[in-house]
Amino acid sequence: MSRRRLPPLNALRAFEAAARHLNFEKAGDEIAVTASAVGQQIKALEAWLGRPLFTRLPSKGVALTSLGERYAASVTEVLDVLHEATVRALRPDQSRVLTVSTIPSFASAWLIPRLGSLKKRHPELEIRVSVSMARTDFVREDVDVAIRFGKGVYPGLRTNLLMEETFFPVCSADLLNDPEHPLREPADLVHHTLLHEIAEMPDYVTWAHWLAAVGVKGVDATRGPSFSHTFLALQAASSGQGVALATNVLIGDYLEAGRLVRPFPQEVKGINQYYVVCPEAAADRPDIAAFRAWLLDEAGRQTARAKP
Repeated sequence: MSRRRLPPLNALRAFEAAARHLNFEKAGDEIAVTASAVGQQIKALEAWLGRPLFTRLPSKGVALTSLGERYAASVTEVLDVLHEATVRALRPDQSRVLTVSTIPSFASAWLIPRLGSLKKRHPELEIRVSVSMARTDFVREDVDVAIRFGKGVYPGLRTNLLMEETFFPVCSADLLNDPEHPLREPADLVHHTLLHEIAEMPDYVTWAHWLAAVGVKGVDATRGPSFSHTFLALQAASSGQGVALATNVLIGDYLEAGRLVRPFPQEVKGINQYYVVCPEAAADRPDIAAFRAWLLDEAGRQTARAKP
């Protein structure tokens, strides 16, 4: 076998971080060195290659050369593979603990109630659920799989659509058949209290968005109490305090148990959807593949049950 021609690993780390951030100071913060040290590492790498990787801009910023763009893509992929290999080498041989990161509302209303089904299907898997509103950094965090709420554009990650989210009003059965103001069509909301959720994510469908989308006018979309979490708004609705705006993903067992009902069929598709993501280098690892397949099956069953 011929001897590999490999540049210094520290120089590659500095270059890859700088290529992602296009900023030596941020790259230095990531790999715990100074911006000057990042610059020196990149100069050494450019000297080793004999070609420039960055163009220094008059504004003191940097831009990748065409070679730098191609090289950065390859180096990122190689470092991801190296990271995954190292993580696997550090795990105990019998460890099957899978760390899953997601947002709090999805964890409590959808994922956690279904983990018993996963245990029956894959008793060998142990799941550790981590909740966070921040986007997962798979390089720096001990996370295997993330369930993200967004638009599905995640470069360098294996991405599968889990569920499309739709929004619709829900209320208690007593409120639905209120003797003075029954709920029969969206315009009837003018007589009822609207329950609001303080959105965890941007671009969330609010009452104002929903009413406009279904063509309802004359309803004050700002009135009514607000709640910091989805389950709080649903609890208020189930006790007859008003009408909440629910999503097909986070409604949980409220509809099936009869604690809440849908007063009318109109629904509005959300701007963001739910995706299962993980590093491409780890995507076909047996435990990740098994967990992803289970997630997609569970989501498919929920979607099938929701169809009229």
